[in-house]
Amino acid sequence: MAAPVFYVGNLPVCGDVILSPMDGYSSWPFRSICRELGSAMSYTEFVYVRDILARPGYVLPKMRFTDDERPVVIQIYGEDPNQFLEAALEVQDQLAPDAIDINMGCPAKSVVARGAGAGLMRTPLKVARIFRKLSRALEIPVTAKIRLGLDDDCLTYKLIARIVQEEGGQLLAIHARTRKQGYYGQANWDAVAEVAQSLSIPVIGNGDVKTVADIERMKVHTGCAGVMIGRAAVSNPWIFSRLDREQVSAAQVRELMLRHLARSLDFYGPARGLKLFRKYAANYLSPYGLSKEQRQKLLTREKPEAFLTLLDEILDDGMEELNGLGN
Repeated sequence: MAAPVFYVGNLPVCGDVILSPMDGYSSWPFRSICRELGSAMSYTEFVYVRDILARPGYVLPKMRFTDDERPVVIQIYGEDPNQFLEAALEVQDQLAPDAIDINMGCPAKSVVARGAGAGLMRTPLKVARIFRKLSRALEIPVTAKIRLGLDDDCLTYKLIARIVQEEGGQLLAIHARTRKQGYYGQANWDAVAEVAQSLSIPVIGNGDVKTVADIERMKVHTGCAGVMIGRAAVSNPWIFSRLDREQVSAAQVRELMLRHLARSLDFYGPARGLKLFRKYAANYLSPYGLSKEQRQKLLTREKPEAFLTLLDEILDDGMEELNGLGN
């Protein structure tokens, strides 16, 4: 086992690159593959605290994990401090994750409008109550993922970061964009550096990390303990093995896709498993220049066998084209 790079409370983390929690993407099949490729921690998709309390069976698949994924962080979101506490205790006692993360970064309008996700960043006193309650009651670390704020007129990241640490938070991940930016515009790495230099708990930087070189650039620029990668990992999960996409062979692509598809079919069942896998497949195959016809066929195959036959055709055609360009 590698030496720890940093600690979340007493929890050792043996790596500096982490898959970002992404709704609809960091489900168990994909998350577990990224963990095997080198992602240092497993963050689940976010789960609404009210759903944990009122309909746990509905959200359990989002929180389910395997022991070989540890350390595992279950991310929750909401707007009521008491519901946060009740849901966090339920998750801790029933599922035994290694940490619980508070989502303060989701920019979705429906989430922000109710004061959850990035909406929490406009209510510092509520954030303080949430972390005070959870850090005193839980036996596992409480962490946070934030943005810079709602917009350029509401940049509360330094205040929120200080509150998280002062009220018992053990790690802070920061997406270096505002809620208004969404996933566009340049990420502000200087802001990550400000936070990393002002806190004693580990700070994880997130935003505009697309290549292996970007990982080290962010660490050097910000002094962060680790780097979180979201969208770029969907088309290149091999980045957790320190491989850029052009370094990945067709054989590696096929092997990973077969593994991912098998897990998706097993986890969700044949029909839903293939349907949910298609969006990943399109990203995995994007460097091969899929034609409109190939993409349509790929996204409409209803049987795994037919899907795999088409996959081999695409990879063979793609390799011939790439080899032709190299001559």
